[in-house]
Amino acid sequence: MLTGQFGQVAKGVFFTGKGGVGAREGFMFALTLFPTLMFALGCINVAESMGALRAAEKLFRPILKPFMGIPGATGLAFVSSFTSSDVGAVMTKGLAEEKMMTDDERTIFVAYQYAGSAVVTNTFGTGAALLPISVLPVGIIIGIIFIVKVIGANIVRFYLKWHATKNRNQGGAVNG
Repeated sequence: MLTGQFGQVAKGVFFTGKGGVGAREGFMFALTLFPTLMFALGCINVAESMGALRAAEKLFRPILKPFMGIPGATGLAFVSSFTSSDVGAVMTKGLAEEKMMTDDERTIFVAYQYAGSAVVTNTFGTGAALLPISVLPVGIIIGIIFIVKVIGANIVRFYLKWHATKNRNQGGAVNG
């Protein structure tokens, strides 16, 4: 029940405030995410219809292929994942369904996206309380997170390559 009294420790003492508003506040916070997500997805759809996916393919291929082994077509999802993990996930799903990336490339890209997702938004949103006491500037913090995300994606990339080589040497089927 969203409005019930729960979390009561003693008579009149509650974990989340009188009246048990914790679940209600959580639900209302989730509702605030919808407008920004819908706006971002709308902007991405407009950009895709104007040829942004082809432009991103050409622009990002020389960067993403050597650094993470993923196609340039993931460029828009790559940029979107800095501020919204949801938009990056939706775009990645669409790219996989349209066969613009293999299963292995999707796995590598998801490993990149999942670790420290929405790095800019979460650094300023969720981590805002820690920024005043941090000894590093925000740019360096975001840079470190980005570097660690790329390292994590490459660990998954090398594991998939090792696994495929192992299966090939044993005569097994290779996925991807």
